Amino acid sequence: MIDIVGDEHDTGPPGRRTPASTLLKNLRHDVAASVVVFLVAVPLSLGVAHAAGAPLLAGLVSAVVGGIVASLFGASVLQVSGPSAALTIVIAETIATFGWAATCAMTAAAGVVQILFGLTRVARATLAISPAIVHGLLAGIGLILVLGQLHVVLGGVARSSTIENILALPGRIVGHHDQAALVGVVTVGVLLAWTRLPRAVRRVPGPLAAVALATGLSVAAGMDLPRVDLPNGLPGLGFVPQAPSGSWAAIIAAVLSIALIASLESLLSAVAIDKLRDGPRTDLNRELVGQGLANVASGSLGGFPVTGVVVRTMTNFEAGARTRMSALLHSVWILGCCLFLAGALRLIPLAALAGLLVYVGAKLVNLTNLREVRRHGDLPVYLATLIGAVAVNLLTGVAAGIAVALALMLRRMLFSGIHVEQDGSRTRVVIEGALTFLSVPRLTTVLAEVPERAEVTLELFVDYLDHAAFDCLRGWQRAYERAGGTVIVDEIGHPWFERGKAGVPTVRRGVASRVVPRWLAPWSEWQAEHLELPSQRGGSVPLCRGASEFQRRTAPLLRSTWDGLANGQQPHTLFITCGDARIVPNLITTSGPGDLFTVRNIGNLVPRAEADLSVGAAIEYAVGLLRVREVVVCGHSGCGAMKALLGDAPAGLAHLGGWLRHGEATMRRRESEGPVLLDGARPAHEGDQLALHNVVQQLENLRSYPVVDAALARGELRLTGMYFDVGKANVYLLDEALRSFTSAAAPVKS
Repeated sequence: MIDIVGDEHDTGPPGRRTPASTLLKNLRHDVAASVVVFLVAVPLSLGVAHAAGAPLLAGLVSAVVGGIVASLFGASVLQVSGPSAALTIVIAETIATFGWAATCAMTAAAGVVQILFGLTRVARATLAISPAIVHGLLAGIGLILVLGQLHVVLGGVARSSTIENILALPGRIVGHHDQAALVGVVTVGVLLAWTRLPRAVRRVPGPLAAVALATGLSVAAGMDLPRVDLPNGLPGLGFVPQAPSGSWAAIIAAVLSIALIASLESLLSAVAIDKLRDGPRTDLNRELVGQGLANVASGSLGGFPVTGVVVRTMTNFEAGARTRMSALLHSVWILGCCLFLAGALRLIPLAALAGLLVYVGAKLVNLTNLREVRRHGDLPVYLATLIGAVAVNLLTGVAAGIAVALALMLRRMLFSGIHVEQDGSRTRVVIEGALTFLSVPRLTTVLAEVPERAEVTLELFVDYLDHAAFDCLRGWQRAYERAGGTVIVDEIGHPWFERGKAGVPTVRRGVASRVVPRWLAPWSEWQAEHLELPSQRGGSVPLCRGASEFQRRTAPLLRSTWDGLANGQQPHTLFITCGDARIVPNLITTSGPGDLFTVRNIGNLVPRAEADLSVGAAIEYAVGLLRVREVVVCGHSGCGAMKALLGDAPAGLAHLGGWLRHGEATMRRRESEGPVLLDGARPAHEGDQLALHNVVQQLENLRSYPVVDAALARGELRLTGMYFDVGKANVYLLDEALRSFTSAAAPVKS
């Protein structure tokens, strides 16, 4: 991939002032990229027009118009527009039904529809279409293209329908093959082999090389073949599209088909290139207006419909284009080719263009996309779209894909979130997702499987609970308990059903009582919030219930993480903090299993190296053997150890008094040193002031350990002071230069 620097890209509309030096620098890249895109666009434009049965010059006209108009008025910086293989099937049917002049008028009308799409700002709504439908549609178009053009490659003529092409293909394969078949096979063979050639050779675009070699072979061998038929000059400005005659329903359907397919491919191409380049994202509504204007112009001048083309856009990007000037210049080169190199274009055999389109069509059936769709469980949507497009038409394929996608969505809502689990001797009914009237049949079936007169836990993890589902659960709970059973409602998240037995629904999420997720909130706090609901909950030991929930819900999600840690640990931090139950190291540092090697004691004290074995052993093990890269000492507000050091120690606790002697150095620091500030101010409570001094002192004590001192000298370790304000849930980090703790929202630089 070409490395792109964000500030070297044109990310806005033409006319934005840019320094002359930057313009010249970008132009050097854009000129080179435009030549590469031009070499790809010419054979593809001719091939697309040929496949649709349009005048061959129409493909070149649309390439010129698309590159100029869409680039000037569209929003995508690097998008290259022109005739697309995705529209060949629709245009072929439209030409056969209404004629070429009427098709041009319908192309212009489709452009007007696209402009209306852009002005009404519906472009982003098209992105709601399932990727499975998009990929299925493109695969269907590719399959139709391959099946039709294979007949031309093998020296025959494509049939009027895909089914006829499929039925006639075996006979064409085993039948007589003339010179056209040789040219077509050579074209396909060169395209297949081109990607395996050395990189220096592949600097020439594959489509250009394949068509050029096939053309050279046909000329050198003196083959008498149908070739590109171009007029001596460009069409005059007097060309006037004709209004179509016939069924208005058919006309409207054709116009909408052109507009929708052209819009969809253009938007997908713009989104794809946005993922690769730097700079602001494309304004998709403005891009549709630009594409619509290009189609109005192309149809008015006798050109093929225009879309943003993924192949040309990616070629433009990989060739190093910097601004929209590349697409504009590629149109200039195509125009010059039509004016001055028309004789060379007339040498190209139509069979070579057919071979090129067979290759392009096969590429539309993208196996990587198919595997991605299958991984997401949307293969039925993909297949329905593909089969509908191939067997009937493209709009039928899209409609079939949407219908199957909706059916799958309903099925997932109905069946995936309701099931029964055996929890030892107890039964657990687990309900997840949105529980609506659509789920009631499935819900009643599952509830009927619950054993009679047992203890049942109704575990609800629902995003929404509607009236019908609420009544179903309420009625079942009351009936089950009247029959002698016990129902414990265990509701995780927003309590939609918390007053279910009382028949009082929680209609909206906003009026549900706010609940901190249980895997974040202390379990005892969660229990306390629900003590007023004894009829809804059981009296199990909280810690056991927490362990049970971990085993059922959290462990499956983290099992792979712990599996990787089974044979050893490699923590990045030694975390020394107080034993206070309010301090949860992994929570306040957003860390997980294997990240922290934790030492906890009363007052987060670090005795000097010669004074204690326990803390010293942990420090030596973490720094010397585990090679942690950081040691954190974390104090906190409201620390009981600090209060004890200030004279508020409880009587009769000999071990505690002996341990707190390690805090005497902190007291001496408090007397001899100036205050340590918290966000620029002294804390209100004396114990919190001492807690700040204590963190600084323990960091100094750490340096008395030889293993720490050596790691610091080697630059392999850093020491960090941290303070947690319990009441405000704020984390602060020590800035030793300022003798102050500052908010972790704007951490000090290391």
